Formats: sequence, C-alpha cells, structure tokens
Amino acid sequence: MFRSEFPGNLTGPYISQFLWKDIPFGAAVIPQKYRTTLAGSDHMTSYEEWLDIQNGSSSREPIKDPVPRYIRNGRDLGEYVHYDFSFQCPLSACLIMLSSGPDALDQNNPYLKSATQGGFITFGAAHILDMVTKAGRMALEAAWFQKFLVHRRLRPEEFGGRVHNHMNGSAKYPIHSELIESEALSKVFSKYGSYLLPVAYPEGCPTHPAYPAGHACIAGAGVTILKAFFNESFVIPDPVEASLDGLSLLPYPGTPLTAGGELNKLGVNISLGRDTAGVHWRSDGIEGLKLGEAVAIGLLRDYSSSFNEHFNGFTLTKFDGKKVTIK
Repeated sequence: MFRSEFPGNLTGPYISQFLWKDIPFGAAVIPQKYRTTLAGSDHMTSYEEWLDIQNGSSSREPIKDPVPRYIRNGRDLGEYVHYDFSFQCPLSACLIMLSSGPDALDQNNPYLKSATQGGFITFGAAHILDMVTKAGRMALEAAWFQKFLVHRRLRPEEFGGRVHNHMNGSAKYPIHSELIESEALSKVFSKYGSYLLPVAYPEGCPTHPAYPAGHACIAGAGVTILKAFFNESFVIPDPVEASLDGLSLLPYPGTPLTAGGELNKLGVNISLGRDTAGVHWRSDGIEGLKLGEAVAIGLLRDYSSSFNEHFNGFTLTKFDGKKVTIK
C-alpha cells in the first residue's frame, strides 16, 4: 500500500539503499543520520490551530529528537523531505554510484572499452553530476507550470478543514462516502477530537498548489538521469537496513538489490515521504515522478546528438517497466 509497483519497489527494505549508505563527498564521507522529530509531534489537530496556520500565523515548535538517526519510519522520512535541498537525493545517489567503480557504469558508456581513455567532461563524473542537477531544475520548472497554470489543486490540509466542517455540520461539501465512512477518519477523531488531517510540519504545507509534487518531479528526473548513465543491473554491494532505533545500520541478508530497483525506490521514498508528512496527495507524487522522468528523457534526447564519441545511445527502464533507448 505504501510502496508502488515500479520495478524493484517490492524488493528488500522499504527505504532505498541510497538513503542509508554513506555519501562520499570529496575528501569526506557523510553518514546519512538526520535530525527528526519525536512521536506525537503532530500539528493542526485543533480547528483553532488549523485556522491560524491557514491565515498565515506563526507555527508552534515541533518536538525535536536531539539524536540524529538513520531513517527508519515514515516520520523520519517525512522530516528528511522537510529540509532537503532541491536535488539532494539524486545528487547523493550519484556520488554513491560514482564511488562504485566502472562496473556500476552503463554498458553503453563509450569509455568502458578503452584502455587509454576515461570519461570526465563527457560520460564521467563531471558530466553525470551536471546532468543530475540540470534535470532537477528543469523538472521543477515543469512542475510549477502544471501547478499554477493547469491544475491548481488544493492541499490535503485544506481539504481536511472541509472534511472537519462537513462532519460537524458547519458546512456541506460533496465529499465521497468512502472517506466519510472510513475507519481512518473515525480513528483521527477518536485521538484528536477533530476530523482534521494531522500534519508533520508545524507550518503546514508550502504555499503553492499540490499537483504535481515538486519533490517528486525532481526525484523522477534525477533518478532517470542516473538510470541512463549507470548500470541498472549492478548489484548494490553490502546492503544495509536501519536498526529499530535508527542509531546503526545492520547488514541486509535478503534478496540482492539492484541499482535500478533502488533508484526507483528512492524516487518513491522521496515522493511518498511528502505524503506521509501530510502535505501531498499520492497522485501528486506518483504522477510527479512520471513528469520528472519525461523531462529527463527530453534532456537526454537533446544532448544525445551532441557527443563527439561513438555512442550507441542511452538505454533505461522507465517507471512503468518499459525499456527505452535515446539516441
């Protein structure tokens, strides 16, 4: 229910290896321990607080966990995508893959068969890092066009206010009976005394429309670039999973995890992490990933005819499982 049917998403731990593995960063190594919030740090559960946030009032402080942890649950994941910078996740994944050596590169890389040359400004680290970041900005432009000039979809927290007022008789909205009669709604009321949507972020959602999710568009674009430049069948060495307390990484002994599957999983983690926080709908993320993918494929197509090397084109597996070759 909380994964997706993209290739690799049902294999192994819920969290992608690219959100757990250490990130090589020049002469340093960055462990992926992050600040998170404690259980119970839920916001806008009273109508007064909800209305204050809708009107632009300052939010109350979240209940911070003083100890950095590896991501091990939805709250941790939601907090990661609360403070990450725009293309942080694909950039981190790119640095991890670049450290894996030539076996991790896509087999179409024109320098793999050369004994005297290696890729750098094309088909090497400088090229791939540039394309990941370039695709992220382009995907964000595509997202903003759809947000403001096409869809202008309201955010879940705002809809939660409509649900609350509908349920207590203050207003009447055409809300589907599946939601009105759902067990989730009764559980929220039982815990908080309101029908509002509990949100992980004290300030609520960003002040732009919901569809598509900017995080998802950037992640979809970055993941697509990485699947084009790297070997999707490459098996991630020494896979790990977070301990229950998030303080350590443990060996993962299960099914081998491939780069392609873990990249798809990374995109879904970033996308649905925003859903877990309460600021996006599922379709914002899943369709946002596909929009980012389309942007990245367009970018690869634009550049593919500009290389001086003898190059057979980029081949990658899309989120829907179909293989494409870009020449």
